[in-house]
Amino acid sequence: MKKILLIDDDPDLRAVMNTVLSSHYDLELADSKEAGYKMLENSIPDLIVLDVMMESYDSGFEMCRELKNNDKYKDIRILILTSVDKRMNIDFEAEAGDPDWLPADDYISKPVEPQELLAKVENLLT
Repeated sequence: MKKILLIDDDPDLRAVMNTVLSSHYDLELADSKEAGYKMLENSIPDLIVLDVMMESYDSGFEMCRELKNNDKYKDIRILILTSVDKRMNIDFEAEAGDPDWLPADDYISKPVEPQELLAKVENLLT
């Protein structure tokens, strides 16, 4: 079974994502960037679903860049989870994959639709 690490500070969103993903994937949950790194020390997931805004407004961006620039983690697929695109009028679809600004493999906007989430996750894991 493929392993996913979800890193998001919103307990309600983690609960919903757990419901949606745990029947299809081995899911681990972290509530912060720091907790996510601690989980990565123990096992390497196939995919990280990473919230943009946690401890600070750019924690997820920062972690995404750090992971993609680290030889140990650079091959892990990353799905950015955000509502920033709507608030700040950023076109994540055009920016996803940019190695300097947003090296994520894909993104999904909040509120998350379960079927869209499953489709994006499946696409990234195949």
